[in-house]
Amino acid sequence: RECLASSAVLSGRACGGSGPFLPFPSSELSFRGRFPVAGRKLPASLSRARGGQARRGAAMRPLTEEETRALFEKLARYVGENLQLLVDRPDGAYCFRLHKDRVYYLSERILKLATNVPRENLVALGTCFGKFTKTQKFRLHITALDYLAPYAKYKVWVKPGAEQSFLYGNHILKSGLGRITESTAQYQGVVVYSMADVPLGFGVAAKSTQECRKVDPMAIVVFHQADIGEYIRHEETLT
Repeated sequence: RECLASSAVLSGRACGGSGPFLPFPSSELSFRGRFPVAGRKLPASLSRARGGQARRGAAMRPLTEEETRALFEKLARYVGENLQLLVDRPDGAYCFRLHKDRVYYLSERILKLATNVPRENLVALGTCFGKFTKTQKFRLHITALDYLAPYAKYKVWVKPGAEQSFLYGNHILKSGLGRITESTAQYQGVVVYSMADVPLGFGVAAKSTQECRKVDPMAIVVFHQADIGEYIRHEETLT
C-alpha cells in the first residue's frame, strides 16, 4: 500500500514495533520492506520506550506493531523525518502509550509516576495525540498541534478574513490562502497558520503549490482536518 516514506531511520525511543522505523514523507514509495519484519528484535532504545509486549485490552499499555505503524504514518505526513525529534528530546526520553483507545505522548518520568495510579482510576496522562477508531484507523487530535507545529515541513498561512471560517471547521479556499510552502505536493499534510504565525490547526493540501497559483478563487486548496476551535466546539469529548 502506498503512503508517505522517508530516508531517515527512526532509531530513537518510541512506542513499539520490532525493527527500525522510517519517517515517510513521499507518496511515491511503498511501505513494503520499510517496516519491521516479524521475528526481528527492537533496537535497545526503542525497546526501552515500548516497555515490553503490548497487551490488547489493558487500560494503559504500549502500542502494538500495527498501532505503531498507523501512528507513525499519520505523524510523518506532517513532520516527515522530524518525527525522530519527538522521541529523542534534549529534555529527556519520551514515548507513546495507549489508554482507552487514545494515544498519549509523555515523558518516561511521567510514565513512571502513572504506574502508581490504579488502572481503573487513571483518566489521562501526558498529551493526547489522537485516538484509534473501531476499525483501527488513527485519528489525529488538535491537542497534538503544539508538538506538530515546531517540526512541520509544509505550512499554509490563511488570510485574516479566512481564519474564522477555518476555525469553524471549513476547508480553506484559494481566496483565503495567504502563503503556502514551496514544493508542497497534493495530499501532503500541512499545518495551518495565521499570517501572524500562530498555529490554527492542520489539514491536507488539496492542490500542489503550482496548482494553487492558477486555480479558481473558490476552489478548495486545503482540506480541513482539525482546528483550535474544537477546544470550544468539542469541549465535552476532547481529551
